[in-house]
Amino acid sequence: MNKKQKLVKEIIKNVHKDMTDEELIRLILDSKISKKESDSDSFGARAADALAGFAGSWVFVIGFAAVLLVWIIINAVILVGQKAFDPYPFVLLNLVLSCVAATQAPLIMMSQNRQEAKDRKRAENDYMVNLKTEIIIEDIHHKLEQIIAKQKEAGKRIDPD
Repeated sequence: MNKKQKLVKEIIKNVHKDMTDEELIRLILDSKISKKESDSDSFGARAADALAGFAGSWVFVIGFAAVLLVWIIINAVILVGQKAFDPYPFVLLNLVLSCVAATQAPLIMMSQNRQEAKDRKRAENDYMVNLKTEIIIEDIHHKLEQIIAKQKEAGKRIDPD
């Protein structure tokens, strides 16, 4: 038995100890590999993904920095002599920033958890494809060896030297 056959047998043993090799091979060869991701996501899940995508972009960072700068300029420079709606310690600004962080963090975590589940499913699919391919290649290799052996046998019958 060569290295590849040993490797396939070892993989098969590690995958399911309860099943025989033939059952596992049939299971793998008959299994469907999903080609696209689920479209049945809820509105909240899609919104979390969209928010995480936007919050991780330069557009958000630059826009948010611009809003903060405008807020500070209006309250600290323009409305100095008048009654500013959020004077220097910027208590209202801190409240707004805390609320943004408090709502953004769970949504980003939800999006990361969903991405992790997608990555796990993709890894399972890759594993199944690789295992399926390895088994098929082993089968082709075995059949090729049989053909070569039959050709040698036929050659000996034709030319018995």
